[in-house]
Amino acid sequence: MNTSIRTRLLLAFLLSSAMVHAQPKGPFAPESWPASADKTKVVHFVSVKDAFDPLSDKWVEGNMTLLSGGDQATNPIKIGGFDGIKVSGNYLNTADTDFAEWADDEEIDILVQAYGDGGLFQANGNPRNFNFLIGTLPELAAPSGGQVPIEGRNKQWNWILFRIPNSERPSDGSRRVGSIAANSVGGIGAGGVNGGTIRMEGVPNLIVRVVAFGEKGAFGEPDQVNVFAGSETCPPEPVANLAGIDVAKNLVNHVQILNLGDQQVTFADGIGPVGDKRRAVRPNGAYMNFGVTDQYLGAACVDARSMKLCIEFYDDPALAGKQFGPEAYATDNKGGVGFVAPDRRHVLAGSGKWVRRSWVVPDVSLFGVNTAPLTAGPRVFFEDNAPVFISAFELGIFRIGTHALAGLDPNPACVEDPGACAYGNFAEMDLATGKLDGLAPGSSGGDQEMIQAEAGPANDRRLAIRPAGDDGSPQFLHRYINLAITDEKLGPSSQPGVKLAICATYYDDPELIGASFRPEVYITDKGGKTGFGFTPGTIAVALEGTGKWRNAYFELDDVKFSGVNQGPQAAARFFASGKIFFSRMAYGVIRPFCPDGGLNPIADCKPKTDVRISARTVAGGSIRISWPSDVEGFVLEESDSVNGAWTTSAQIPATEGAELVVTFKAGAGGAKFYRLKK
Repeated sequence: MNTSIRTRLLLAFLLSSAMVHAQPKGPFAPESWPASADKTKVVHFVSVKDAFDPLSDKWVEGNMTLLSGGDQATNPIKIGGFDGIKVSGNYLNTADTDFAEWADDEEIDILVQAYGDGGLFQANGNPRNFNFLIGTLPELAAPSGGQVPIEGRNKQWNWILFRIPNSERPSDGSRRVGSIAANSVGGIGAGGVNGGTIRMEGVPNLIVRVVAFGEKGAFGEPDQVNVFAGSETCPPEPVANLAGIDVAKNLVNHVQILNLGDQQVTFADGIGPVGDKRRAVRPNGAYMNFGVTDQYLGAACVDARSMKLCIEFYDDPALAGKQFGPEAYATDNKGGVGFVAPDRRHVLAGSGKWVRRSWVVPDVSLFGVNTAPLTAGPRVFFEDNAPVFISAFELGIFRIGTHALAGLDPNPACVEDPGACAYGNFAEMDLATGKLDGLAPGSSGGDQEMIQAEAGPANDRRLAIRPAGDDGSPQFLHRYINLAITDEKLGPSSQPGVKLAICATYYDDPELIGASFRPEVYITDKGGKTGFGFTPGTIAVALEGTGKWRNAYFELDDVKFSGVNQGPQAAARFFASGKIFFSRMAYGVIRPFCPDGGLNPIADCKPKTDVRISARTVAGGSIRISWPSDVEGFVLEESDSVNGAWTTSAQIPATEGAELVVTFKAGAGGAKFYRLKK
């Protein structure tokens, strides 16, 4: 055979071999399963609105459910051209009724179709580890399935493949997914926790359309699937977070009132009560829309954000009982639309006054609804075409991440509940005196069984409450204290999240040195998103064993009074690592927007950070240094100069009394300077 023929045959063989072994690689279109999927392997899946069909009889649909409720709540959403579900809690829990299928799989592949926005990443925009909770209480594991690279933030639907080990549990050697051990407790019906099989951990705002479990390789390899299409180029978010229009004062800040189609309006003068007549605008029908000019708050393509609407309106007595408020809003710049729940609309009381209030709506795109080419927030709806007159409108955006305005309320003076300043701001439970003023022991049971008994030093015994402690059964650790707020002492549960101060009087038991406690979990309302809030372990107070009753102080932001495992109202549930007694709890609500300037009714409990000391010369050339006896957690330091090297004095006596006094002998080394320091 001549050389040229051999060369051509070899080249043909190599090309055909490459074609045989070439593997399809993403990005794969969202309308169909990834081309890398293997129909011969076992797969169980669920898709929103049954959008996907099985590839073969090995692929099973109908046995899986995306759970919703509690801290694993989800809500429907239409975004990127498709219907999906959005995690409004912290977890995405999937239940597989045929979970036993996975009992002999060393690894499990988890394929999801997820929308490429901030929900795939940490709050700061960096990649997160996707951990999957497997097993049943008390033998759990949370292996990482990997990360999504920044390229996944492309505002498109993406196929993402995770792979996790199906580890063995210590008690019986069986695999965590696919079997239920004899010691399992809790919602184990689907072989996992809280009614599910495999739970994605810590994924607030994640949006998914498909979740599938499969044998290793059922969907291909992660490096085949996890390839992402490029995103559109979008200008950065501007350094602005508030726009508005004041019709009464003829002031315009990049907002235009639309007057077209089904959102036409009428302007009028002399609206309002005697002494406060204004120029204002009302809808002619059911809708009113406000467009933002010049892309002042950002382009239509920027990520959806929580937005705050502030509206000043005439509470017309003739319209008492009518409702209005934000309704439809854009979820993306591709036609996705979301809706605000009707129960968030304002009901006119008919006070005959001008009223100013706000609404916060999460995950709103500036694309707007029927506002192009202008950008916008939510459209405003008026029940029964109620002609509510509006004198001013403002639209604010909550910036996040590294933005210069990140974390700031764009309009803090405009509050959601205009009547909040009239609500109570103090509640107290003092078991030692029998005082229950809007605060009382909560329901005792389940994992928060509580015991009331006398506690304290011999000279100061008090009735107090503590967690029951570990009784040996794994399902009931009894590490929690939960209190009930009674008589709506701090206002209704419907009010937005509040800044809550807590003063806890506890027995610093010498037998429990090192045990700690803190308010651990509560319902939060931040940026219009209601969910579970968890405090960091760093705020916990550890017992030092002084044998005294002591106070601990905490401040929590955005607390709703919905309660966690406690009703009809409650704040934060306390976690205690030991049988710590509490004789008194006091709650103080701090409302910065009220006329009292953000009064803290329990400010006296707050730890002292700036303490004055006094010094005077006494007979014999000694110097007496004194400070209040209620100063805790400070040490006395001395130095030869104000800017010199400070050292801790070892001469502080542990004495009782109105004040602590320590005596220093004046030496020949010159002046000494003293300070108290945490």
